[in-house]
Amino acid sequence: MTPKTYTPKETKLEPNTPYILTPKELPKPQINCAKVFGVRPGNPFIFNIATTGTRPMNFEAQNLPDGLSLDKQTGQITGKIEKAGEYSIKLKATNSLGSDNRDFKIVVGEKIALTPPMGWNSWNCWAQNVSDKNVRASAKAMAVSGLINHGWTYINIDDTWQGKRGGPLNAIQPNDKFPDMKALCDYIHSLGLKPGIYSTPWVTSYGGFVGGSSDNEDGSWEKIEGYDKYQKNHRLGKYSFDTNDAQQYTQWGFDYLKYDWNPNDENHTKSMADALRASGRDIIYSLSNDAPFRNAAVYEKWCNCWRTTGDIRDAWSKKSLPKEDSWANGLIDIWQLHLKWEPFCGPGHWPDADMLVVGKVGWGTPHPSKLTPDEQYTHISLWCLWSCPLLIGCPLDQIDDFTRNLLTNDEVLAINQDTLGKMAKQIVNEGNARVLVKELDDGSKAVGLFNTGDEILGIKITWEQIGLKGSQAIHDLWRQKNIGTYKDGFEAAVRPHGVILVKISQSPK
Repeated sequence: MTPKTYTPKETKLEPNTPYILTPKELPKPQINCAKVFGVRPGNPFIFNIATTGTRPMNFEAQNLPDGLSLDKQTGQITGKIEKAGEYSIKLKATNSLGSDNRDFKIVVGEKIALTPPMGWNSWNCWAQNVSDKNVRASAKAMAVSGLINHGWTYINIDDTWQGKRGGPLNAIQPNDKFPDMKALCDYIHSLGLKPGIYSTPWVTSYGGFVGGSSDNEDGSWEKIEGYDKYQKNHRLGKYSFDTNDAQQYTQWGFDYLKYDWNPNDENHTKSMADALRASGRDIIYSLSNDAPFRNAAVYEKWCNCWRTTGDIRDAWSKKSLPKEDSWANGLIDIWQLHLKWEPFCGPGHWPDADMLVVGKVGWGTPHPSKLTPDEQYTHISLWCLWSCPLLIGCPLDQIDDFTRNLLTNDEVLAINQDTLGKMAKQIVNEGNARVLVKELDDGSKAVGLFNTGDEILGIKITWEQIGLKGSQAIHDLWRQKNIGTYKDGFEAAVRPHGVILVKISQSPK
């Protein structure tokens, strides 16, 4: 039996016409936070019950373990849990229009980042122009715009914040752009968010700023001007300062570290992992960039995230990039490079296909993303199917309605945050048709039908291809609507460089 083709009305739009698919948020409470959270025994616990709906709102958390407390007005849970184990919690959010409930599990042990991190990073918009001011602006916007209510959490500073090594810990200190790092972290925490920082085990970073090692025991290094400053100090020094810097990040209050060099070797990967573990704070440990696949088991063991590719740009293919960016990757190039990492994806360790290039990006001078609307839907759909870390790369205080809509579809984000933590497998790659399938914790499957060509394409799957039998209910995740029940398979008309993202569940008998 040939299924009737699902043809959304947007198939008739011009390629560059932005179109919003996700319905508006309801005023009634809807809890959107992850269903599981990991913390190490005795370390600070910070978790926000991300919930949409009209404020004021009252939050409840039944069966919280000893050491934790809930702010009933903000929904933030804080404290410390000393005893390892698993704790089952009942969350509830209530306003004048109704309430919502969610089962929530706290896992106290060695694993953190049990779902992929969601947040913001400064590099794709501000690059070397990052400052205390524009970091604070994006942090405030994440809270005020309501992105925080959809699970977005981290506010990460990338390269060029570094001054000289010094202070009581002989750790990297900030430069003039960041006058008070602890005050910045306190501000971000006060919004219910978590701050992140950047470093490298090299003598200097990619941007030419002080790194985590030196040829001198005191951590000093010779500043080199011109092009050579990048080449001569992009190397590992004799003396390492991992412990110094990890303790400093903890004292300031950081919750995330991007550690950037190439190639990511085992010794320096493990050294910083040990330093962070001993710091007394749960700091997400994310490696960058283009991790050698031969070390996959190393990253899986010691890291929470690692970059599987070189840098992304807002282009479909590197073939369309200007000469000065020809070293970078477009969306389709990232796709090819990332697929092989599927066996190493799971709770606590996430292959990272790089930061998002939706909204305004530009690496110092932001411009609207050059990805078409369809390519941006494909971008977010892929990263969610792949269980990638989601790090927004645009200035959040300048976000437009289309981009906000892309980033606030809770059904799509739930695919990324699924507790199984599996990366989708590509089961079809024929001509311009590609199909990815991801197993979900409720027994259903998320399926992405992608068209990599330049014309509208009908893409068909059969239940046999994805291991299903009998009638299946199809739900369109971007449009948040039920499509119908299909007996043998499903077919949809997909726009050029676009996607139809569905959830397939056993139809009730």
